[in-house]
Amino acid sequence: MAVRHLQQASLALSIRPAYAVADFELSEFSTTQKHLTMELVDVLIDIGLSDKESRVYLATLEIGASPASEIAVRSKMNRVSCYDILEKLIKRGFISTYNQNKIKFFNAIDPDEIRNSYRQKYMNLKSALPDLRRLHGKTSHPRVTYYEGLAAIKKIYSDTLTAKSEILNYADSKLIRQHWPNYDDEYVNERVKRKIYLRGIAPKDSHGELVALENKIRHREIRLVTPGEFSFANEINIYDDKVSIISFGSDLLGMIIESHEIADTQRAIFKMAWEFAKLAG
Repeated sequence: MAVRHLQQASLALSIRPAYAVADFELSEFSTTQKHLTMELVDVLIDIGLSDKESRVYLATLEIGASPASEIAVRSKMNRVSCYDILEKLIKRGFISTYNQNKIKFFNAIDPDEIRNSYRQKYMNLKSALPDLRRLHGKTSHPRVTYYEGLAAIKKIYSDTLTAKSEILNYADSKLIRQHWPNYDDEYVNERVKRKIYLRGIAPKDSHGELVALENKIRHREIRLVTPGEFSFANEINIYDDKVSIISFGSDLLGMIIESHEIADTQRAIFKMAWEFAKLAG
């Protein structure tokens, strides 16, 4: 984005009229020239300069190499403030300086050179992105969001409705329905409407058998395992790069873990449990 703005500014600045400082001041610019100046100020602000820095750079670019006093007049700024800004612009690579007859002159760096400098900075940032992502933890640390209470837990279920993949599920069929009596109408029907397929493993009890009987119309396949052999105190859903866990203890608690590696590992574990559930069934 910054490079593109520099390209636009470079073109605009390269065709600027070369007016002498004595010809007229900024206040005497035509409406079109004023508009162009404001646009260029916005471009320079967008790449990191302040409003005053932008105006001082543009004034220097317009009048050419000049002492700080002349640039201050052109930019409508007092000499001390203008001098301080010129020194900052030197450090930022927008202004160069030289001495002539014991007078210090300031000269604007060509816009094309600035554009090339920003392009190089962009390329340096691009090449450093893998290392920066590692430092930020993008590849090694999962993002975890916590939820508490029924209203918050419903947000977890809502998130599963964004799944682009099928949902893999471990659940005790009766637990969520005890806390959320309209679960089938409000959630299951919506999942079916969005055509998100679910494969699940549940205890083989009266609730599980009732749920399994509706597999086809509910766009899912539930396999049942002997109750008591496995703990179903928590519900787990695996989808996309996420794993959601809901605890139905004395307090309703839940979390969503976002991690490609963790989701893939949980899918592998589910695959083994799925095959076992087939044998057990």
